[in-house]
Amino acid sequence: MSKPADARHRRDNGSQPGVLMPVPASKLELPADYAVFLSAVKLRISQDRLKAQLSANAIQMVMYWDLGREILSKQQDAGWGAKIIDRLSADIRDAFPQMQGFSARNLKYMRAFAESWPDRELMQRTVAQIPWRSNLTLMEKLKDSDLRRWYARQTLQNGWSKDILAIQIDSALHLRVGQSANNFELTLPPLDSDMANQVFKDPYLFDFLGTTQVRREMELENKLVEHLEKFLLELGQGFAFVGRQVHVEVGGSDFYIDMLFYHLKLRCYVVIELKAGAFSPGQVSQLTMYMNIVNDVLRHPDDKPTIGLLLVREKNQTIAKYALTGNTQPIGVAEWEKIMTNALPADLQPSLPSVEEIETELGLEDGA
Repeated sequence: MSKPADARHRRDNGSQPGVLMPVPASKLELPADYAVFLSAVKLRISQDRLKAQLSANAIQMVMYWDLGREILSKQQDAGWGAKIIDRLSADIRDAFPQMQGFSARNLKYMRAFAESWPDRELMQRTVAQIPWRSNLTLMEKLKDSDLRRWYARQTLQNGWSKDILAIQIDSALHLRVGQSANNFELTLPPLDSDMANQVFKDPYLFDFLGTTQVRREMELENKLVEHLEKFLLELGQGFAFVGRQVHVEVGGSDFYIDMLFYHLKLRCYVVIELKAGAFSPGQVSQLTMYMNIVNDVLRHPDDKPTIGLLLVREKNQTIAKYALTGNTQPIGVAEWEKIMTNALPADLQPSLPSVEEIETELGLEDGA
């Protein structure tokens, strides 16, 4: 007589009669479509967990804004003094001893938060989706409301952490995006051209290279690979590293592509050529040849045309534009620097307590 259907998936523990321990079915016994089903379930769980986290964060940010707005209103309209905040903090913590984040300092941040984002609807659409510490970074580092909105949108789109957001602000990313000399408008469809313009910047900041003077391309390349994670961060989201000194043989001669990437959003290969010196028009021809080879050998039919990026120590903008005119391949030319040579705008200077002070406070009060 055969055993019940589920008996194969249970095991007697050997000491207590009638007590069975469930055993998962062998992978050989699983239905053919089980793997697809499992992947769908895991994706759904991951997405719902993320939605729950974002929803909880949004509720917290709206509560912080509303409370900050009420405090601001009382101080402006009813003449409440600063000491009221200390009293309010103590009373809230007495009423809700298990809740964190209501120190007097954090209540002042909430007031500044409401003051920085006077439009509640705009706040809900943007920074309500951003963690509190990232919002504090925006308030501390940016006085200009338009810049705050720009960096808030970038944080949402790119999933920046608080530390990455601070790095992007300190390096004045908004002044560098879309500034490379290029021919994208003439060589790419409008949507791809707009996206490519936002992907590439000028200059690129390689402050992780140290103070030693870089005199040769190979030395620069070695240092970038050594600090590949930081290099990818500076390139921006979407770049996947394929290889360096990629060997190609053409007509019996050997050539080596400095660095090859694939961009996940643009859906294309990106050939990067590094130059330790100034830009010269002949460099465009070499880069174009490498792009042609990648298009012919590596590019999948579903991939979009390869884009070239020439990183030089310095360039003349007019010469670069003339060198790219008439070229049918999408190419950008940008400078690289080890430090930002231009002073940061005044609106990037801190106006609130430092991030270190904020983190010290929140480490004790918020635990976020």
